[in-house]
Amino acid sequence: MTTNLPQQTVKKKGLTFHDITPYFYILPSLALFILFVFYPFVKTIILSLSVTDNSGNILSWANPLFSNFATALTDSSMWFAIGVTFKYAIMVVVGSIVMGTLTAILANEAFRGRAFVRAVYAMPMAISSACIAVIATFIFNPTMGILNQILGTNFRWLRDMKLALPSIAMVTVWMNIGMNYLFVIAALQSVDVSLYEAGSIEGVNFFQKHWYITLPSISPTLFFLLVINVINSFQAYAQIRLMTDGGPGRYTTTLVFSIYTETFEYMRYASGATRSVILFVILFILTAIQFKAEKKVTY
Repeated sequence: MTTNLPQQTVKKKGLTFHDITPYFYILPSLALFILFVFYPFVKTIILSLSVTDNSGNILSWANPLFSNFATALTDSSMWFAIGVTFKYAIMVVVGSIVMGTLTAILANEAFRGRAFVRAVYAMPMAISSACIAVIATFIFNPTMGILNQILGTNFRWLRDMKLALPSIAMVTVWMNIGMNYLFVIAALQSVDVSLYEAGSIEGVNFFQKHWYITLPSISPTLFFLLVINVINSFQAYAQIRLMTDGGPGRYTTTLVFSIYTETFEYMRYASGATRSVILFVILFILTAIQFKAEKKVTY
């Protein structure tokens, strides 16, 4: 008797064109990442360890090598900017996620005109931050602004040390509502309807339904929004530049805005690069902490 043994395929030595074909598809994206992400990141690290002239040209390595970081970490203005950044981030992140989630939950209910309301909630995404900042400047104007006229007050919203930062945060929250709303409204479509039916049988009210059913069901999306909103809030620049220019005093000068002033106003490129690396480290630590807390997310 003869047995049919399985034929063994002969492996070709070396790479073939078929093996490297998939890499050609990611080559355009990889080139853009190298050009606009990886190269600037490496260049920033090199600048933070160097001595530069007023044009940003590297003259020599810093001596000692990490002296720029020692100077930055002992600079009271940088720590003040970090404190302002954290205050601003807390107001923006909490407000953006809460308002985005509330608007999504309300827009997900069945009522007449729901399509129009959904479009209105998503509208802030279609407007650039620069346009919103300019419009908000007129709204907050102490003499001609509509906000003071509606409230019957005469607050100097953008020139008061206590009101300037919350005013910018309020505008940023409105800007971020559209993005948060879209992610949450999409997540709500995947919530099992049977959970709501079981809740209605148990007699839960509107608040209990969304607190015990909706929020745990969309917790992965909320976690994603938390990470994205934290990163975006720490990188805010346009609205601060156009609305207060870091004032009054330094009470709206965030870390990103201080990086801009150090680099392009004072021409201290090494100092600006050093603060950029410090900002990266802060965001890295915050993101790591958030992912450590990811185990509480319900999947």
